[in-house]
Amino acid sequence: IDALAMTKRLFVGDHPDVASSLNNLAELYRSQGRYGEAEPLFIDALAMTKRLFVGDHPDVASSLNNLAGLYRSQGRYGEAEPLFIDALAMTKRLFVGDHPDVASSLNNLAGLYRSQDRYGEAEPLFIDALAMTKRLFVGDHPDVASSLNNLAGLYRSQGRYGEAEPLFIDALAMTKRLFVGDHPDVASSLNNLAGLYRSQGRYGEAEPLYSEALAMRKRLFVGDHPDVATSLNNLAALYKSQGRYGEAKSLYLEALAMRKRLFVGDHPDMV
Repeated sequence: IDALAMTKRLFVGDHPDVASSLNNLAELYRSQGRYGEAEPLFIDALAMTKRLFVGDHPDVASSLNNLAGLYRSQGRYGEAEPLFIDALAMTKRLFVGDHPDVASSLNNLAGLYRSQDRYGEAEPLFIDALAMTKRLFVGDHPDVASSLNNLAGLYRSQGRYGEAEPLFIDALAMTKRLFVGDHPDVASSLNNLAGLYRSQGRYGEAEPLYSEALAMRKRLFVGDHPDVATSLNNLAALYKSQGRYGEAKSLYLEALAMRKRLFVGDHPDMV
């Protein structure tokens, strides 16, 4: 908030630094689940970048992706899709050949399609993104790990567990090599592999991964956080699948209370 106020005092009217500060504060709110506060900031940032840069520009593409990502987080898929499509088309015009921004836009649009169960449209985009990130980054890299997780998640959604498992395992191993100790990407990868095992009824393998992810997220995020609520729900669902209803109920109630504090009004996570 202080950084945004300072840049507005320094630069009267439209300026790239003001747009960047708007996006940064909006992203902070989005990461905290404060979507109502994030939306007007993302909208202002997008409008400003469009006024600053006529035609195609990386900052415009980034702002399109940011606002689309917020809408996707809220389940507002119809509003997110045209923004993601515009961002992907723009990055492809800006960067001929392989580029991290193109790979990111491919993943974003594919992720939206996966959220809508449009698997046939999502798969080629995820595959292209993974191939591109592997060409761009030799060895371990967060973008490669993310793309591995994305494609594996799609396969899991389709019940293609044999194809998903090696990708999830590779992603988890890579994130652990990249980030020593607690890290959100490690916690996410733990949850992903645990979710696959749960889908297959491999509860004994899933439980330690879910427990480790929950403990890590509680260390990473003090107080209420969407990722902690998700981990509570994941472990509760596992206990329910095993008939451990007393343990499941307490975790479900904790997750529900946290989400009620985080999300005022309608929200996909409250369904």
